Amino acid sequence: MNPLNHVAIIMDGNGRWGLKFKNSRKAGHKAGLNTVEKIIKSSIKHNIKFLTLYAFSTENWKRPKSEIMYLFNLLENFLVNKIDQLHTQNIKLKIIGNKNFSSKLNKLLKKAEQKTFNNNKLQINLALNYGSKSELLNAFKKLKKNKQKISENNLNKYLQTSNIPDPDLLIRTGNTNRLSNFLLWQLAYSEIFFEKKLWPSFNENDFKKIIKKYRIIKRNFGNIS
Repeated sequence: MNPLNHVAIIMDGNGRWGLKFKNSRKAGHKAGLNTVEKIIKSSIKHNIKFLTLYAFSTENWKRPKSEIMYLFNLLENFLVNKIDQLHTQNIKLKIIGNKNFSSKLNKLLKKAEQKTFNNNKLQINLALNYGSKSELLNAFKKLKKNKQKISENNLNKYLQTSNIPDPDLLIRTGNTNRLSNFLLWQLAYSEIFFEKKLWPSFNENDFKKIIKKYRIIKRNFGNIS
């Protein structure tokens, strides 16, 4: 049975769900946040130590400004109202991506990271303004600047996921089969599950079924079975 230490999720389908059921993309984003809380709870139940959530990509800035503002307001409210709860549950929050946001949101993110820094029940890596190509380019630039040899180990040191094990499992909801510039280096040997359900409709039972399937997959990592 395969160990499961790190799950990464591309939370796709909020806007489509909102339009379909509430005639509002914003309503979909709000519903998606409820799913996040359910999956956090389920991750703890399954003894998962790392949960990486793709919340906002470097390409998402192309979306309407009103939708972007709503998304960040949701995040701000979550940090204000839920961070103490996460801390009480011994959950650590880490942000990966470029923190190029409003001063208010940057302060809330920094405060949340500092408050939960020593927690070790579950680490949530929240990918915000994150793009894997940009991450890799920056890592190579740092290697060059520090005149270090190009190797896997040295490159890993300069990734934003340094000291975090690579995902064992990637789940993408929303019936879309692509990686969308997410953890391209780190997902090299991850098991990938594409889920038809839109993110707000994804639930603990769906999560459990995928984990069950993952557990029995034969993972060779390039070796002969």
